[in-house]
Amino acid sequence: MSNESLSKRDLARIWHPCSQMNEYLFGRLPLIPIKKGEGVWLYDHDGNRYLDAISSWWVNLFGHGEPRIAEAIAKQARELEHCVFAGYTHEQAIRLAENITRIAPKGLDRVFFADNGSSAIEVALKMAFHYFANRGEDRPLIISLANSYHGETLGALAAGDVALYKKIYSPLLIQTLQAKSPALCDESEAIDDMRRLFERQGGKICAAIVEPLVQCAGDMAMYGADYLKALRLLCDEFGVLLIADEIAVGFGRTGTMFACEQADISPDLMALSKGLTGGFLPLSLVLTSDEIYEAFRLDDYGEKTFLHSHSYSGNPIACAAANATLDIFANRDILGENDKKARRIAARLSKIAKRDRVAGVRQKGMIAAFDIAGVQYSRDLTIRLTREAIKRGVLLRPLGKTVYVMPPYAIEANEIDFLFNAIEDILDLL
Repeated sequence: MSNESLSKRDLARIWHPCSQMNEYLFGRLPLIPIKKGEGVWLYDHDGNRYLDAISSWWVNLFGHGEPRIAEAIAKQARELEHCVFAGYTHEQAIRLAENITRIAPKGLDRVFFADNGSSAIEVALKMAFHYFANRGEDRPLIISLANSYHGETLGALAAGDVALYKKIYSPLLIQTLQAKSPALCDESEAIDDMRRLFERQGGKICAAIVEPLVQCAGDMAMYGADYLKALRLLCDEFGVLLIADEIAVGFGRTGTMFACEQADISPDLMALSKGLTGGFLPLSLVLTSDEIYEAFRLDDYGEKTFLHSHSYSGNPIACAAANATLDIFANRDILGENDKKARRIAARLSKIAKRDRVAGVRQKGMIAAFDIAGVQYSRDLTIRLTREAIKRGVLLRPLGKTVYVMPPYAIEANEIDFLFNAIEDILDLL
């Protein structure tokens, strides 16, 4: 089967995510049918290959087709594919809960299972509000950061601040507050702004939610660990829960297992997904404290019970993939290996930074980004960057005029050079 024939069949029936379908239908962007993946490479049906520089939307950790995860999935599928998770349990979920709490920031000792990143944010937001309600406090407000992104379901969307995704749905969304982002202003200015919101709203705020260190969908805007330290102290001072959205930045992306570790803090709730299963299956977790957990055991199946659920909560196959992922971390020095690769990425970035058309070069671990300077954002620019990358065998998905890379950890030195050589070739055309 050829790329062309598969694309035609696709476009006759499928509506793709985060896409203006006219761009595929009228040929502004190619729709590429992928046949297989291996390591950092994706292969189409015409024999072309593409270096997956964005880990297929930030989910893939160790490379496509990672055999240990694939085998764990196959083994579990033959034994137990799924069972209801209310009133029943299984070893894979128990083992995952034990494994993740063992390595999580101190105090995150309870695990709630959900399906995907947005679902995890919904759980965390509801849990934060409900926790205070169970204590007799009415705290309906959530604070997030300007330029933040937390997902596409209505609660998660309300907590975010990227107008491209949020504006049209504003009549449907709960009210949230946004504080200045430490990635877009001085960090002390940002924490002062957060304090003003806390003081103004008094006891009406249940939680502050942040993406630690990197606002990924917010053009990969980055900030330092000192802000997280100050925010933790501020939340403690005002009795506000701190939610860490580590969906994109967890599992080694920023150089530590969890980004919060760089600030030496523990959030009250932490959402995990994406890399949790190594990029194989959807699964998310919300980690929280025993104190929050205990607040929901105050009555018999009434309003104080947390009745949130998903049909596939705790899916055994997804849990098996997650356990295999954590086993790889336990048995190999992934973070040490990544540090060497991040240094090579940094060296190539420093070369790019000298170009006139490049601004705002930034990096946290295995996440690197820069902006195209001297141009206004246009969709035509994004399309051009994407098409030129495809011609050179690279899968990029620029965010406006921000070019970023977040490759699988399987990437080797020669592949890093291949990727950045392609990026430099594209910059030569601008």
